Amino acid sequence: MSFKKIGLYTKLVLLLTVIVTCQTEKKYKDGEKKSKIISVSDPHSFSNPDQVRVTHLNLDLNIDWNKKVLRGHVNLDFDKKTSADTLILDTRNLKISKVENRNTNKPLKFWLGNEHPIFGSPLYIVLGEKDHSACVFYETSPDAEALQWLNPEQTHDKTDAFLYSQSQAILARSWVPCQDAPAVKFTYKASIRTKPGYLALMSASNPQKINETGNYTFNMEQPVSSYLLALSSGKIAFKAIGKDCGIYAEPGMLDKAVWEFADMQKMIDEASKLYGTYMWNRYDVLVLPPSFPFGGMENPRLTFATPTVITGDRSQVSLIAHELAHSWSGNFVTNATWNDFWLNEGFTNYFEQRIMEKVYGKSYDEMRQVLAWNDLEKTIAEMKSDGIMADTKLKLDLRDRNPDDGLSDIAYDKGRFFLCHLEKIVGKSQLDHFLKSYFKAHAFGFMDTEGFIAYLNHELLDKNPQWKKQAMVSQWIYGEGMPVSAIKPISSELKKVDQILNAYFTGSSGLQTMDTSGFTTHHWQYLIRQFGLKATQTQVKHWDNFFKFSNRSNAEICCDWYALSIRLGYKQNRPQIESFLNQVGRRKFLMPIYSELAKTNEGKLWANSVFKQAKKGYHSVSVHSVSEILK
Repeated sequence: MSFKKIGLYTKLVLLLTVIVTCQTEKKYKDGEKKSKIISVSDPHSFSNPDQVRVTHLNLDLNIDWNKKVLRGHVNLDFDKKTSADTLILDTRNLKISKVENRNTNKPLKFWLGNEHPIFGSPLYIVLGEKDHSACVFYETSPDAEALQWLNPEQTHDKTDAFLYSQSQAILARSWVPCQDAPAVKFTYKASIRTKPGYLALMSASNPQKINETGNYTFNMEQPVSSYLLALSSGKIAFKAIGKDCGIYAEPGMLDKAVWEFADMQKMIDEASKLYGTYMWNRYDVLVLPPSFPFGGMENPRLTFATPTVITGDRSQVSLIAHELAHSWSGNFVTNATWNDFWLNEGFTNYFEQRIMEKVYGKSYDEMRQVLAWNDLEKTIAEMKSDGIMADTKLKLDLRDRNPDDGLSDIAYDKGRFFLCHLEKIVGKSQLDHFLKSYFKAHAFGFMDTEGFIAYLNHELLDKNPQWKKQAMVSQWIYGEGMPVSAIKPISSELKKVDQILNAYFTGSSGLQTMDTSGFTTHHWQYLIRQFGLKATQTQVKHWDNFFKFSNRSNAEICCDWYALSIRLGYKQNRPQIESFLNQVGRRKFLMPIYSELAKTNEGKLWANSVFKQAKKGYHSVSVHSVSEILK
């Protein structure tokens, strides 16, 4: 095949994978639930799992700290579903040196297709009739999007270098050639060699002590999707905090994290009571350096977490509840494609809510619900203003787009409030029974939106015509914005904050007489956000002098205050904002601040000067997001 023909073939494969969407046919016979997969095509993957499906990986990698690359090979076992003679893998900026059958040492013909700016390049491997595995020898790029290489000064302890990966959504292909589609699940083993004296960790069985040789082996016997492949290495310590869980962190952060997450075992126990036994053996958390772009990442057995939730008051431990809940919704039953992302995150936010209610009480979680609802309303308003209301649907159409575009409040909180809506209709016990059976019936599998609707109707809503009528499933899932049936949550705790603000703005109370005793982070966030709706620049200055918001150590409070300050033209805290943007890489905090700065020419100029320096410590996900704002 000539080079020109290869290029044309690549484009045809991409076109077909974009056009064909995942379809799942559900058949029910004699009360037994069965699912038949008709096709599993993914608009964000070049791979061909309908023809050749990868079932197991065996990774063997060296971490080259000097060149900032991973180097080695991966052996892929696969099942041939048809007579296809080609295995197609996803890659991005990988240097492929050779491909062979490890059993026979026979070289296998391969080539890389044309590069797509979002999806990378397909790797074509020609198979013989008896080939059921292929070993790819490769090296990553120093700029691999999934990998964040940190110098010592970019870490918490500032003594040693640090490496971590972020594979979601389609970044696994930048460090492992794989079928990078969430519906493709595989087991894996790995051998990792790092710097002597460093620990290496993966989303698998993990060591708890440093091996001075730097050689580690890993095993994940449950099938996982490629976006859940994870790797980290550095000077990391461990401390157990329960029979099934513990904390990994840099030594200087470990004790703080252990105190903050002391209720983790209790969360695991409560979650298991709700929706079935925890099936992943252990649940450990690695607290990463501050450049991590997300709050957390639900890598099986080893959640990656941002240090910004270490607030000293346990007010942000909902992040642990959220990532733990992913052990069922996401890791256990996975969205078939990124168009069905809400099935991961909406379910997880609802599950998180139930865990928090069990552990910390209903009034505590009601505050969180109100804040989430208000954020969701703001997101929908902004999307309406930007003319992208199609993205306010739960079922998305992300063809030709980066699936990270689906990372918004819609998937997380519109999805969550849809399940809250179902709870109000059928009752908690009925919904809990349904969800528990849903997770059990589809364990270690995947689900698309249409398959879920069919299961929901058959297993729950068809039992009561009134339930089905009131559920308004199509409006919630395929409709734009929030349905009229959505009911806004209320919080008695936050009503107290409203009273405090009303007294302040009517002049019947001053800052000195405000009773903020017992305020949690959620009280402060709500106070700042509601204050910002009426505040003047002078009042912002008075509040900053009195409450010292600009100098708080709590990133949640700082983010809200900095965004408000920028919006109202208060510039005295620019040094604190600059320091914050240089120290924190979490997108949740970067986006509101940079977005407010970008609204004025002066702010945008200043933001660009800060970003030029700060982006050196950001993960590629954050760099891309901020760059879009500052264009």
